[in-house]
Amino acid sequence: MRYNSDVENTVMPERIKLTSDELGLISLFQNVSGATPRDCVIDEKMDRVIFVVNKGEMGLAIGKGGAAIKNVQTRIGKQVELVEYSTTPKDLIMNALNSKYVSDIRLTEKVDGSKIAVVVVDQKRKGAVVGRNGKNAEKARLLARRYFEITNIHIVAPT
Repeated sequence: MRYNSDVENTVMPERIKLTSDELGLISLFQNVSGATPRDCVIDEKMDRVIFVVNKGEMGLAIGKGGAAIKNVQTRIGKQVELVEYSTTPKDLIMNALNSKYVSDIRLTEKVDGSKIAVVVVDQKRKGAVVGRNGKNAEKARLLARRYFEITNIHIVAPT
């Protein structure tokens, strides 16, 4: 593998196509919380819905005492997770993971052109970053692929 600084400056795809279900969920979320999500991902594998909210709107999206997010979860009958949007791959991945335990993120491009992210975490906190059944790692993978065409994320803990 070789390091390529251009990967850090990768821009997201011009248009992300939303399904009618995703558009409906965005509308519901906006009506309940007052925050306008940029994106919605229905993650059937983990039985949840992930909303990507604009920077600075996380408090509004969660609501006082978590009321908005709880209301949305009750209405759709699925776990709802929020990720704050970022224009850079490193920051978006950091926002999707438990960022306080991430010490570094390295973006690389393989010779075949595929892009990967290596997330370095403290050995004692790797479980918190990965999440139960890998749910945080999967969320980061979904969003990194969707926005920046990063094919895989490796979470490593130096020993």
